[in-house]
Amino acid sequence: MSIDPTDPRSPSKQIAAVLRAGIESGEMTPGSKLPSERELADTYGVAPQTAREAMKILKNEGLAVGQSGKGVFVRKTPPLIRMGIERFSRAKRAAGLAAQKSEAVSLGLSSRQEVLELAEVPAPEWVAAWYGIEAGAPVFKRSRREWVNEEPNQIADSYYRPEIVEGTAIKEQSTGPGGSYARLEERGHILTRFHEEIRTRMPSPDEVRILRLPPGTPVVTVLRIAMTHDGPIEVFSSVMNGASVTFVYDFDAPE
Repeated sequence: MSIDPTDPRSPSKQIAAVLRAGIESGEMTPGSKLPSERELADTYGVAPQTAREAMKILKNEGLAVGQSGKGVFVRKTPPLIRMGIERFSRAKRAAGLAAQKSEAVSLGLSSRQEVLELAEVPAPEWVAAWYGIEAGAPVFKRSRREWVNEEPNQIADSYYRPEIVEGTAIKEQSTGPGGSYARLEERGHILTRFHEEIRTRMPSPDEVRILRLPPGTPVVTVLRIAMTHDGPIEVFSSVMNGASVTFVYDFDAPE
């Protein structure tokens, strides 16, 4: 194999394109080892630096991941969660399933929560705005890392007015069957509507560490407001591994 001198792409991009095609076609399966930089240099008649640049392109695209002392491998695809509106149904909660767990169970995947923080904290300005309170007023924060098939897939923070969650399992390590929404409705706070805002961006260094993200992996941020007839009852914010989630919505066409 050789580099095409008439191709406007650089040699490193040409090599990356060949490897990318092999990955996307399934010829090189997740977890399989890619050719070494020396092998690529010999195959294409290029300098090792050019081969190294090709590998860097694949890593930055999230298609490959390096393992110290072992080489570069096709990145394994994380367990995929489908997030649809059905995850908020009362039927799911009645079956003892919180939102993400219901999606995982439907796909035959395991799911668990690791609680990171349970504390009364000053309300961030954006949380205070949703509740119509002053920034810095006390709110109760429930922070957790969620795992699917023993791989971390999101960091989630929920903020509540303290009087709403006082005496409930929402302030404990386990919220119990059906999750926090089940506990709220048991108290008479009937959920009537959800508002969600979804964005994508590249992760911060802390998010890379906590979610164990390979290079080139974007994250999806979700802001969700759970509402009752009296207004917001939960302000929720999460950062999700962008390669592990797809959002699925079915709805009637608006008039």
